[in-house]
Amino acid sequence: MESTQVLLRPLISEKSTGLKELRNQVAFFVHSAANKIDVQRAVESIFGVQVTAVNVVQYRPRTKKKFGRTVGKIRGYKKAYVSLAHGDKIDFFEGV
Repeated sequence: MESTQVLLRPLISEKSTGLKELRNQVAFFVHSAANKIDVQRAVESIFGVQVTAVNVVQYRPRTKKKFGRTVGKIRGYKKAYVSLAHGDKIDFFEGV
């Protein structure tokens, strides 16, 4: 799998922003077949930083219910929390 196919998009939320400031971690949505080694290689090659650790979380697909009735589906996805080496950083919004 190529490194451009592993990382789907960055995860921008209140939790991920706090992790970025406190622990120097960045979160990404990743391909469902990607593992920790694929994610580490992709981040290092695309952004030119050194990765110290990768944590992967997989969410199962589930049904959305309202008043006991099924009203939709939530797709499954996979997230990766990437810890960067001291001094390295990734800026998603440069110059904003």
